[in-house]
Amino acid sequence: MSGGTPKVRPAAVAGTFYPQDAGALRAQVDALLAGARPGEGPGPKALIAPHAGYMYSGPIAAAAYATVAPPIHRVVLLGPAHYVPFRGVALPDAEAMWTPLGEVEIDCAGLPDVRRNEAAHAREHSLEVHLPFLQRRLGEFSLVPLVVGDAPAGEVAEVLEAAWGGPDTLVVVSTDLSHYLPYRVAQSRDERTARRIEALEPVEDDDACGAAPLNGLLAVARKRKMRMQRLDLRNSGDTAGDRSRVVGYGAFALLEVSA
Repeated sequence: MSGGTPKVRPAAVAGTFYPQDAGALRAQVDALLAGARPGEGPGPKALIAPHAGYMYSGPIAAAAYATVAPPIHRVVLLGPAHYVPFRGVALPDAEAMWTPLGEVEIDCAGLPDVRRNEAAHAREHSLEVHLPFLQRRLGEFSLVPLVVGDAPAGEVAEVLEAAWGGPDTLVVVSTDLSHYLPYRVAQSRDERTARRIEALEPVEDDDACGAAPLNGLLAVARKRKMRMQRLDLRNSGDTAGDRSRVVGYGAFALLEVSA
């Protein structure tokens, strides 16, 4: 970080999407991770995980984070913009991001075409809700936090390639799936979307709120001939909520394929 007091992006959804108290947050994340199936073999290069409140999507997110294997020292985290429309991909105007579990240093090196956009990050939850899972799973790490606005898959893929890094870098794409459909309709829609993700095929905007960052990752995965593994596929009707209008959640791991 630069000299003096670093500029820190404060938590926007602590106390709503997840606990504001550090002890309660630590206990909840640890319990969610303990309830997930641990990963086997080499860890994934990339994860796809949801970003709702922990009571709704926490178990599905935990299914993704339980597969992470060391050594990971850097995380490239991409999520959709929910509140501020803008063109392209944006970093926050900060040197660190804060949660009740502490600060995470931001790494923006090597991304010359990505601009800083404080407004896009100020209220955005799609990145923030992943940080406590990463903090508990990894301890110390640096973060490349990217909110994706109106950006085609090719543009996101270029940013991802620039930030891809080596074995010590984990890529995470934040997305929920279908929104506000009846339970059985959502199950069918999300199953179709999950199969497209497994086949590394682009998904429609209506099928995933994070379609823009997700399709960028899928483009990179196709180019690199990687393999996608489904870890979990449920919705809010399975976790906490009525089944008349549900939100879908999926967890997936993207794996390097040995030659």
